[in-house]
Amino acid sequence: MLFPSATLAERLESAETSLVVEFARAAERRRPTDVYISQFGGGAAVLAGPTSPFNKMAGLGFAPLDETALAEAEREFAARSIPLRAEVSTLGNPEIFALLASRGYVLSGFENVLGLDLGNPERLPRPAPSVAVRRIGDDETQAWIRIVVTGFLHPDAFDGPPPTESFDRGPLEGVFNDTQSITGMTKYIATLDGIVAGGASMRITGGVAQLSGASTLPEHRRRGVQTSLLAVRLREAAGSCDVAVVTTEPGSKSQQNVQRQGFELLYARAVMVKPAR
Repeated sequence: MLFPSATLAERLESAETSLVVEFARAAERRRPTDVYISQFGGGAAVLAGPTSPFNKMAGLGFAPLDETALAEAEREFAARSIPLRAEVSTLGNPEIFALLASRGYVLSGFENVLGLDLGNPERLPRPAPSVAVRRIGDDETQAWIRIVVTGFLHPDAFDGPPPTESFDRGPLEGVFNDTQSITGMTKYIATLDGIVAGGASMRITGGVAQLSGASTLPEHRRRGVQTSLLAVRLREAAGSCDVAVVTTEPGSKSQQNVQRQGFELLYARAVMVKPAR
């Protein structure tokens, strides 16, 4: 089993921070004037465009915080009338929560970080017999985007708190389009009895496999598509990574799916938001 230590959490939060920054860099190449990136306190604050899902602050709590840099980030978000969303690990320094609260941040919710030890490939899940999963090339990216975004826009109902954020098709398509320029990112399509049914992605960095972008078209759900996408990615990652990680909404179907395949809840991220005034 994976023990949820602060050392492991810092490693996973560092991987998350680097992913957030890479997506912002990709957006910066398209819209240089819309993007703001500041790395401090072991994490980063990123503005990747007016409606980007990557407008956030990540990775704080594992290094001394530079309050001057934090204040600058707050001014940048406020100047664009965008709330500053801070996603903070519960295994980091607890003083960060009091500090953010004193600066006007309000607890908005949580997200869960789950992990799987990849040290024993024989125990990894296997794809469903009726589902085929393959990597795709850049020439198939637009088709992949349509599949994944459509799945995201039709979320499953679940017995848990409501999501802390939601996005329209346009911002999601922009983010998934940027996966083409993210280092270590691989994209997959799943077909069910020969029919395209879902897609997913995976980024490998520093021995960590970040599982992301998993989505099944509504009409093909409950037939092993997500399990198969997960199984293929984990088996590929086992050759170069020691841990796989996924982030889910608390109590969601996604959390249930990965826990059934052996993932363990490592920690939560508190979502604290400073309103734009």
